[in-house]
Amino acid sequence: MSSYPENPAAGGETPRRLCVYNGGFLTQPRIRRILALAGWNVSLGKPGPDDWVGTWGKSPTSGRGEAVAARRDAPLVRVEDAFLRSLHPGRSGDKPLGLLLDDMGVHFDSSTPSRLEHILTTHPLDDGALLNRARDAIDRLQRAHLSKYNAFDPDLPIPHADERYVVVIDQTRGDASIEHAGARASTFREMLVFAQEEHPGAQILIKTHPETAQGHRDGHYSPEDETDRVTLVTDPVSPWRLMEGAQGVYTVSSGLGFEAILAGHSPRVFGQPFYSGWGLSRDENPVPRRERKLTRAQLFAAAMILYPTWYDPFTDQLCEVERVIDTLEARARAWRADRHGYTAAGMRAWKRKPLNAIFGQVTPIRFQDTPTPGRTHMVWGADGDGLHVEDGFLRSRGLGAELTPPMSLVVDDLGIYYDPSRESRLERLIADAPALPAHASLRAERLVARITRGGLSKYNLERAVPDLPEGRRILVPGQVEDDASIRLGCGAICTNLGLLEAARAANPDAVIVFKPHPDVEAGLRQGAVDADAAAQLADVVADQADPIALIEACDAVWTLTSLMGFEALVRGKEVTTLGAPFYAGWGLTRDQGEVPARRKARPTVVQLAHAVLIDYPRYYDPVTRQTCPPEVVAERLAGGDLPSPGAANRSLAKLQGWFSGLSHLWR
Repeated sequence: MSSYPENPAAGGETPRRLCVYNGGFLTQPRIRRILALAGWNVSLGKPGPDDWVGTWGKSPTSGRGEAVAARRDAPLVRVEDAFLRSLHPGRSGDKPLGLLLDDMGVHFDSSTPSRLEHILTTHPLDDGALLNRARDAIDRLQRAHLSKYNAFDPDLPIPHADERYVVVIDQTRGDASIEHAGARASTFREMLVFAQEEHPGAQILIKTHPETAQGHRDGHYSPEDETDRVTLVTDPVSPWRLMEGAQGVYTVSSGLGFEAILAGHSPRVFGQPFYSGWGLSRDENPVPRRERKLTRAQLFAAAMILYPTWYDPFTDQLCEVERVIDTLEARARAWRADRHGYTAAGMRAWKRKPLNAIFGQVTPIRFQDTPTPGRTHMVWGADGDGLHVEDGFLRSRGLGAELTPPMSLVVDDLGIYYDPSRESRLERLIADAPALPAHASLRAERLVARITRGGLSKYNLERAVPDLPEGRRILVPGQVEDDASIRLGCGAICTNLGLLEAARAANPDAVIVFKPHPDVEAGLRQGAVDADAAAQLADVVADQADPIALIEACDAVWTLTSLMGFEALVRGKEVTTLGAPFYAGWGLTRDQGEVPARRKARPTVVQLAHAVLIDYPRYYDPVTRQTCPPEVVAERLAGGDLPSPGAANRSLAKLQGWFSGLSHLWR
């Protein structure tokens, strides 16, 4: 959660004064906040006997702080961005998710050992748990295509990718990491010559820096350097995809050289960056004092787990690198999907604001019936052509029919999860789930534990639980009978009454607990069962009861297609389905309905949960108003304060209750 324990720059419980002479420390609240959480009180003025001086790396303004520290004999801490920073470069205004606090030097200055080099040299780096975390994190970065900056498209083709190619990594002119790594501008010319001579016949792909591609800063190569063999890669391609097909990688001191090592390369290094000298690179200009041989996992553990100070913007606390990966994964996924914008057809007026909040942060949605070239077309539910949108499975604290804005939505480019007549994106994710790596299953297991511990469901209504008779209890959740999941996913039995009759006939001695759907209870949707019929078939009609508490109190669930069947599965309950919900047909339920024969995979419940809760939905935090990981929504729903939907929404919800027979107007 904090820097390497021996590092005084990690701060402590008692804040220490950090005197700064760079305006960025004062004008960027995120940097001040991370420093405060790390135990530093940022201020102006002369340092006293117990004070420290802070500088931003080796920036042009760092000389001021260095001079004051020398005159006052004050200790110095240098601050830099961590190696997983943000979606966009800092120049765009994007805020960092971590800092490097170094009391010995700065990681890119090879003239003196930095705190990172000290860790790499002296730390045992032999703890199995630490190294397993490192290996898992490397795998997650590769799978999610995450880098220091992440506004790139993993699906963009690499130029000449079907030919032999090597990668030469450019950097911005004047960057401090070049000079302080023992290199010069001419080193880049030398590196390009080496790449061509050592790989005759291969294409040379020069990867430009994101700030160069965006026109903010010049690089060392330009279009004039392009030849039949040399190509500048200015498109926002994935560094991982670029490294995947490369025959070799050449770098001076770029952070992409570190990522090349993580991708399995032994890059040719012409400067003296922190990752050179440990037996993982071919060093043109080695650092004599670096003699230790390390593995990739050890290098990663030092540079990404022990050295940085990571920050979680959702809890406003310091955190571990895994939480930063969660955050960047969610944000990168959203940006990559949303950056070209959407058109959206048939969206009710009240849904448009939350839809824009979740999908329109990069480019606002155009609400129109006809698609616009270059934009993805959205439709609600199963009807129409386009990207199908529906409520997620951890939706809100309150009913959608009461116009409570969603905290999660699902998007499906193939079909929609409740329509078994065709394959959905969720179905494909579930089919692939048995191949998930162990760390993905562990994440899903922890998320499920958080959900079950918090008693979370789709709507999270605070309601009582009736006393239930003793015996084998079977919960029968009612549904909205005109819902698309019933219309598309059920056969002959497609009503709540039919479900109750089937459950009672198959379980004559069981305690049947019937739970009407909340929308039906509120008079907003169809599906009410005659009271006399319900009383004859069910031992308990649990009106206005907590659905999750009922699941936990019962031994089994009988359902048509209700999400409560999935919620029961993750709580270890036996589930019988009469329709074909998304969780049926995978060997986890007793299926009495007709399920698609194509569902041949046999995932575990945890693997199913990963597909359903992590891979499929998009999540939105109404507190920070940002895309977020599912863990954040689970934490908000379990105990965090959530913003009120507002007076207009409450009034409209009451109004629609008076006109519930016209529910098609707001659904």
